[in-house]
Amino acid sequence: MKRLTMGMLVALAICSVAMGAEKGKKYRSITWEKLKASGPELKQIGLLATRPAKEIESSDWSVGCETLDRDQAKFSVYKDYVGELGAKHGRLQSGWAKCEKEKGVYDFEWLDECVYGLNEQGVKPWMCLCYGNPVYGSELHLGAGVAAVTENEEAMAAWLRYVEATVNRYKDTVNCWEIWNEPNGHGCEEYATLLMKTAETVRKVQPKAEIMGLSLAGVDLRFTKGVLDILKQHEKLDCIDYLTYHPYTGNPDSSYAAVDKLKQLVDSYDPSIRLYQGENGCPSILEWTHALANYPWTEYSQAKWFLRRTAGDRVRSIPSSVFTIIDLKYPNMLQSFGLIRSNLLHDFIYKRPAYYAVQHMMSFFDDAVKPVGILEYESDSPRTLTVAGFEKAGTPVALVWYSDEIPSDELAWDKVDVTIKGAAFRDPVYVEMITGKVFELDKSAWKSENGNTTLTQLPMWDSPMMLAERAQVDLLKDAPAR
Repeated sequence: MKRLTMGMLVALAICSVAMGAEKGKKYRSITWEKLKASGPELKQIGLLATRPAKEIESSDWSVGCETLDRDQAKFSVYKDYVGELGAKHGRLQSGWAKCEKEKGVYDFEWLDECVYGLNEQGVKPWMCLCYGNPVYGSELHLGAGVAAVTENEEAMAAWLRYVEATVNRYKDTVNCWEIWNEPNGHGCEEYATLLMKTAETVRKVQPKAEIMGLSLAGVDLRFTKGVLDILKQHEKLDCIDYLTYHPYTGNPDSSYAAVDKLKQLVDSYDPSIRLYQGENGCPSILEWTHALANYPWTEYSQAKWFLRRTAGDRVRSIPSSVFTIIDLKYPNMLQSFGLIRSNLLHDFIYKRPAYYAVQHMMSFFDDAVKPVGILEYESDSPRTLTVAGFEKAGTPVALVWYSDEIPSDELAWDKVDVTIKGAAFRDPVYVEMITGKVFELDKSAWKSENGNTTLTQLPMWDSPMMLAERAQVDLLKDAPAR
């Protein structure tokens, strides 16, 4: 009998889900079952407790609820799962073309459901004001340029009226507004004009509104400099509070060199402008188009990817948004970036392993956990590690992982000796962050001295695992149905 490979198992799981959804059946993720059955060779003492958004006081975590303006998902399908995830913020796209199908007539009913639905879940919505409107001669799809709006006097006036009406309607719930989505690739002058005029309109209605600008596809230094030069020339650098960017890279850790350059560039104009990672994710299958295409992703590598992106952002104090909550039905494909698996009918199928991974990260790393930066280490491993340092209630927390390659779909741990500098643990436990399993560390396997901690034969792989004091890790009293 031919042995089934991991890729074949994933394909079978996807096929069974697709067929089962048509019959109204519920299916679980085979990859999640396999992850739960795996783990490092340590004694498990429990599972990491999670919290819904309503029980988390504050954090910078966000989750993507995009493309509802183009009917590529249904908010009602995943509303409750957003609150359960633990993100305190959610990104929406405003949908000018969906709100104003007839000139001068606005229908916000669909958007009300999303804005107020997120708010009911304890998730603060932030809104991307973006895309054109065919009734004014501009396009509503991803990649559509802004020139069709800025160079058309009627369209520009209509756009600003729409912005004013939208902000007026939601100003008691939404206070953070992003202006357009991924405009780079088009003219700096056109976008800078749109940005300045739109920001002025927003703040006319909501003076204390926070404005997000640029929304870069990737980390585009040329476009950023061009726009900031124009803003500076017009003495309008204060029209934005955050610069958002979307750093899609196969190895999420490889993007930070460019992010550092982006930060240096922005600081040279105005250090008060903060970076915000506004959209980033990873497919769960091989896709032939869109971000991170033409690579054999699986639900295993996807879960690791999301943890590495969120860990990398959190240790650098960069607010971070996960793309996306559910699979999206694009015109040419069913996209597989979702934390939730969906189908062509927008049905809920199951939570992917990435959902649980992100839930564990968001539940533990709220604003009470303070980043202290990338920590130095010594190790006998030939591979490069990242050791992300944090502090919770005066005690150390560390996330550690192999960061030198694209996340694999292997479920295997190496045994490495590592000394973490600047973190002195007293009673640490080991947490595998995808499944949330919490493990005991034998007292003979670690020691702290001179402000450092040395761990012997520590299970290590290419996904963040957490070391934290036992007293700071809340365990579930009962096993969850997950």
